[in-house]
Amino acid sequence: METEFSTMSQEVALGSKTAADYEKEIYDLNQMLEITRSLCTTLELPTLIESILYTAMAQMRVTGAGIFTLNSVTNTSFRLGNNYQNLDTDQLLDYSIPKNSKLIEKMSSEERVYTLPELEEALPDCKEVNILRQLKPTLVVPLLLKNRLNGILVLGERIIPGMTDGGYTDYEKQEILTITSLASIAVNNAFLVELSSTDMMTHLKFKYYFFNVLSDRLASARENSGIVSVLMFDIDFFKKVNDTYGHACGDYVLTQVASIIKGSIRGDDMASRYGGEEFTVLLNGTSQSDALMVAERIRKNIEHFDFVYQMQRLQMTISGGVATFSMEKNPAASAEQLVDQADKALYVSKREGRNKITVADAAIIEEVRKAYAEQ
Repeated sequence: METEFSTMSQEVALGSKTAADYEKEIYDLNQMLEITRSLCTTLELPTLIESILYTAMAQMRVTGAGIFTLNSVTNTSFRLGNNYQNLDTDQLLDYSIPKNSKLIEKMSSEERVYTLPELEEALPDCKEVNILRQLKPTLVVPLLLKNRLNGILVLGERIIPGMTDGGYTDYEKQEILTITSLASIAVNNAFLVELSSTDMMTHLKFKYYFFNVLSDRLASARENSGIVSVLMFDIDFFKKVNDTYGHACGDYVLTQVASIIKGSIRGDDMASRYGGEEFTVLLNGTSQSDALMVAERIRKNIEHFDFVYQMQRLQMTISGGVATFSMEKNPAASAEQLVDQADKALYVSKREGRNKITVADAAIIEEVRKAYAEQ
């Protein structure tokens, strides 16, 4: 009798569930609240995707994960790109699924989880299923919002002993559906911000968005004694290009220069079209010497690029300026001050013959500080 009472006290069976079951559900609900808070406060798409991946990996206990997201430039396909962690990918393969694919139609039809065998059986002749097969998923989950597909989550191998092929419980499947439902809302919001803050011609961020992110980076750098560098560029003699070859040629040059700048920086850096033929770059956690190296790399890449417009070869160069925030040497009070320092350095490059990079020295820093103090 005592043993029975002890057992009942430990488990407190409520229907078919034990106290431990309810404790786990309460814990999981608290986890979902934390996940919701995390996802809903992130609007930068790369950061958001990373957060979703690590959340899914931790909750489902898998070694890797990836998300196919809609290509914001063409809006015609879902791409894996760099949106994955610890998946075995082949760099020679294009992990891209056309928006009009039967696989996309299938994933958009119902909010549920899929195993690879289920997709293979449902879509035996769909070549896009083979793209998923290359990733060896244990589970494939759509990110749906009001019948709109915002992405496809792929979960890799499980780290639970004896469950390398999946073995997800119904409870776990419902849990990942809840996570992807939250993730879909967050991705949709971030995607809208991405579109509204991006110049559709150059595919770089707008000036106002750049300043918002730079302000956040500077606030973090002040708190943690970090460093932030800003590069500013201006295309040399750009007006001459427009006057000689027309504005269509000018647009071609802007697009190519933007592509070169973006291809010359890291994924977590940010390039923006500042206005006209001017560009800015935010290098987070980058020292002045390293920022100068990046700026020189961009300058050389543009100088040596073969600009060809309607069979006409153009020799294009840029001038640049570099400014670096640090609490010791340059505690710029605002994002505007740091950018103005880079701008002053840029115009030193212009005055000294163009096609060169200048670092904002102590004199420039003091000049900008005084100008703001007098305002």
